[in-house]
Amino acid sequence: MSEDLATLAQRLTGRIERTVVLVGLMGAGKSCVGRRLAARLGLDFLDADAEFETAAGCSISDYFARYGEPAFREGERKVIARLLDGRPVILATGGGAFIDAATRSRIKSSGISVWIRADLDLLLKRTAGRDHRPLLKQGDPREILGRLMEMRYPVYAEADITVESSDEAPEATVARVMAGLIDYLEPQPWAPGD
Repeated sequence: MSEDLATLAQRLTGRIERTVVLVGLMGAGKSCVGRRLAARLGLDFLDADAEFETAAGCSISDYFARYGEPAFREGERKVIARLLDGRPVILATGGGAFIDAATRSRIKSSGISVWIRADLDLLLKRTAGRDHRPLLKQGDPREILGRLMEMRYPVYAEADITVESSDEAPEATVARVMAGLIDYLEPQPWAPGD
């Protein structure tokens, strides 16, 4: 990265007019990167899963068990729509949020989507031993995550910005997100034939 975090943050100061929505699979680093990104940019950080749990009055795991995934997705859709209606923030979403067509459309019209992409081994490492992931409780985590990657990565690729997450300090991913935001927000030069 040719610019340091402070310089990147300075270039973005006052330019974030829509919520930056972080998407990707569980374990990609959306919450970790989101908190650091928000602090660098002087914005609030919100986690859609935490906001859902507050609204539902129970954990996502409990909600899944009681009402099933379709009811959870409907609630998640409403929570994210409400959060997008507010002031610009950094918003981390659950792994399946962007897969929902209505939620994805809402994010595209009201926010800037950033896919934090990670490989299977990194996702496995980061999710190992965590018991708050309902989908990973349904069998072999490697097989489940591999299947989710196959199904979801083509949809995540519709995000406005894609950055790689790696097994390095979170600040490296934060820097890549900020560089991606700068590229996204800066007008592209006109080219003959446009």
